[in-house]
Amino acid sequence: MSGTITISASYGTEGAVIGRQIAQLLGIEFFDRAIPVAVAQKLEVDPEEAIAKDWLAPGRMERVLAALADTSIPFIGMDANSAFFANPDAFRLATESVLRHIADEEGGVILGRASSVVLEGRPDVLSVRLDGPVAARIYQGAEAREIDQAAAKKEQQQVDEARESYMQTFYRRSQNDLRLYHLMLDSTALSRQTCVDIIIAAAHDRLGLNIDESL
Repeated sequence: MSGTITISASYGTEGAVIGRQIAQLLGIEFFDRAIPVAVAQKLEVDPEEAIAKDWLAPGRMERVLAALADTSIPFIGMDANSAFFANPDAFRLATESVLRHIADEEGGVILGRASSVVLEGRPDVLSVRLDGPVAARIYQGAEAREIDQAAAKKEQQQVDEARESYMQTFYRRSQNDLRLYHLMLDSTALSRQTCVDIIIAAAHDRLGLNIDESL
């Protein structure tokens, strides 16, 4: 049985690490960096720019869109003058098309991209939110990225603002809307393995997904 797990993760909650581990254990695909590449291809722009080009002093919309370009490194995206930002609605629609295609086909684990909103209400989707107290997330983010607390605090403010702005700008929804999720976990208080175990149990209960014993 196929199914999709969406993960909405605040800064410092190890969303990418947890999502990748869940996908590996279930024997399904993990979608993160592949999504902006697919979107870039739909918009007929350079996929390399969509995930790898730095730019300085982005405006609000550029920050919002860049938050989707690479969830592991804040504000990696395309040049502010690029055609990628010329039509935000085209970006949104292309992203939604990619997300629905994933869910309609083999499914997988999708990190971010407002996937909990785009795929809301589908019976073949489990939506998860990873969050935690700001101070704990800053500490965990600093440890994971091997940076100091001041740098992590700056990243936290920027990343959380950009991701919330994307939700508000395009969907008039908030990441903190409890109605979007079947499961919410504080991954600063619970160990990574405990979070993985709980999400896999929920995926089995809702989607019939089981750990791939062949791995």
